[in-house]
Amino acid sequence: MKVGVLGAGAWGSALSLLAARGGCAVTVWSYNNEFGDFHGMPIPSDMRLTGNMADLADMDAWLVVTPAAFFRQTIVTARPHYKNQPVLICTKGLESGTNRFMSEILAAELPQCADYGVLSGPQFAGEVAHNVPTGSTLAGTPRTRAMGREILSQMYLEESADVIGAEICGVGKNAVALICGYTSVTAGGENERAMLFTRAWGEVVRVGQTMGAGLDTFLGLCGVGDLFLSATSSTSRNFSAGVAIAHDQPVTGTVEGIFALRGLIRRAADIHVDVPVLRDMCARMNLE
Repeated sequence: MKVGVLGAGAWGSALSLLAARGGCAVTVWSYNNEFGDFHGMPIPSDMRLTGNMADLADMDAWLVVTPAAFFRQTIVTARPHYKNQPVLICTKGLESGTNRFMSEILAAELPQCADYGVLSGPQFAGEVAHNVPTGSTLAGTPRTRAMGREILSQMYLEESADVIGAEICGVGKNAVALICGYTSVTAGGENERAMLFTRAWGEVVRVGQTMGAGLDTFLGLCGVGDLFLSATSSTSRNFSAGVAIAHDQPVTGTVEGIFALRGLIRRAADIHVDVPVLRDMCARMNLE
């Protein structure tokens, strides 16, 4: 199978390596023609790196793995070369300003795409690149899930049709991980940390259910699995950013949890779901 990967950051590069190990012919589009660096791990000789989006036109499937901030721009650039391939969204996050999920942006900018899905779960890119056992939720249409099984054969997958639920989990865990990092410094004790963690995640679940997500999704790999990974590990960018904010230190790099927290609060207001813990924590961290 020929697979086009749009984005060669750490996560896009890791998924490219995973697909290549599974026997796929992988072409990776990179805006700067660079591939992720995993401590000198070589790029497979049969993997193609390109800066020309036209090279993805004849692929059997696309994996979109750009940061959320550049997702819309990437889809618009790719649109002239789209040939009805299934599109697997591997980006977690909300678009700043519009508070739209990636599937909503895809539907707006590539309406001819009938088969799409979302990959979401507890995934640190470096571990995936080095073949550490990893599991994810693969949510989407039947055709997209079938393609995803073949492309990601080296990863444990649980399948679902709940695309919006998988996306809300990916966004919500970033917001809660940011809160967990912050409260690891500011909370009065473990009891308070546990209370705030549980209430914040409960608000994420309520937002999701109101938008049509299934409760089971929040109990799966893209839900509690990813939440456990992101909200309990100092390796998590969002957890570490929360710690930095608590210490009045600058936050460096892209921290999706900041946009996720703001965006979830705004989407919750749109659908009349009260999220007092998310609002309070956003105010405490001066992120409003």
